[in-house]
This record gives sequence, C-alpha cells and structure tokens, in this order.
Amino acid sequence: MTPKSDRLSPELQQYMITHSSTPPDQLLLDLIDETAQLGGSASMQISPEQGQFLTLLTSILGVRNAVEVGTFTGYSSLSIARGLGPGGHLLCCDVSDEWTKIARRYWARAGVEDRIELRLAPALESLRALPADPVIDLTFLDADKDGYIGYWEELVPRTRPGGVLLVDNVFSGGRVTDESDHAGSADAIRAFNAHVVADDRVEAVMLAIADGLTIARRK
Repeated sequence: MTPKSDRLSPELQQYMITHSSTPPDQLLLDLIDETAQLGGSASMQISPEQGQFLTLLTSILGVRNAVEVGTFTGYSSLSIARGLGPGGHLLCCDVSDEWTKIARRYWARAGVEDRIELRLAPALESLRALPADPVIDLTFLDADKDGYIGYWEELVPRTRPGGVLLVDNVFSGGRVTDESDHAGSADAIRAFNAHVVADDRVEAVMLAIADGLTIARRK
C-alpha cells in the first residue's frame, strides 16, 4: 500500500493546528516556551495537535476518572483536565519534582488544579496502590518505554469496559520497523507494540500522530 500519512512538515503541522477549533491559547503557548528552555528534555513534551486531541477525546467520552503516567511539565495533563466532565479527576504519576513544579504552576493558572492529583513515586507503585475495580475511563501513557508493558498490565484490568488507553511514542522515532536498530527505546517499543496486538482484552489502532499514538478500547 502507498502510505497516506508521513511525518508532517512544519508548515503542514502549523496549518493543522490553526485549523482546529481549539488552537493552543496563551497559557499553553507560555508552557511550550518555558519547556523549550529545558533544552533536549523539551522533546518529551507532546505536540499541540496531541493536546487538542486529548481534550476533545476526554470530552467526547465524558471522562470522569483519568490516569496519566508521565506528566513532565504538564501539557498533556492540562489537555486532559480541560476536557473532564463535572467532578472529573485526573491522577498524574511521575517521579520528577523539578518538572512537575512547572506543571503545578500551569494547572493553577488554568484553574484546573482541583481536578488533578499528583503522586511523586515510581509509577508502578502508584498504579498498584489503586483499587482493583475497573473504573478508569481514560489513560494516557507517556513515560519510560521500558516500563510500558508493566504499566499496561496494571492499567488494563482497572479500565472499565469501553474505557480508552492512549500510548505515546509507539513509532520510537521511526525506528520500530528496522529490527537491526536497537538504539534508544526501539526494542522496548517493539516488544510493547507486539504485546498490545496480542492482548485480546482490547481492540486497538495505531495512528500516525506525532511519534505514533496507539488508542485501545477495553472490551
């Protein structure tokens, strides 16, 4: 098949963002600028179109109970929190107090800090401490790639039927198709992607958004 999607040019990405009904507002632009000052680490921030997608999907699903694994400076958590319904709650799991201090400031500026709970601890510990009941409506997974399978195995049983799990960076910078490429997280992502395909508890699709985004629905 001839591919119909490829990595976006800067011009096409900007066109796509500006032709959304909810482009990044000044608060998100400020967060993008502040995160850029972190240097190479700034590449961990999700793209604006991913943020728009998270907000819209959270709203469409009527999410009240969400989990994020990997918060960084807060762009994705802000996007999810803005889409939550009345009484909605987002649990953020991260280990960096330095980066999440930035997130907390922007949560406060956006007026969504009352919807967000931050747990600074290894994510597996935080997830295993959750009730076993399947009550999660939405999860966004964007953390250390070696941990993806472990996080997945804690999250899927806790996701309600019809609930959605989103996983970022499933292309691993485009390296996943080259089995001889073992750089970075390529091996871990290949293993994770194969794990999801074999998991009959979910139905999943992989989308060419940013560095690849898998969307899975709990059966």
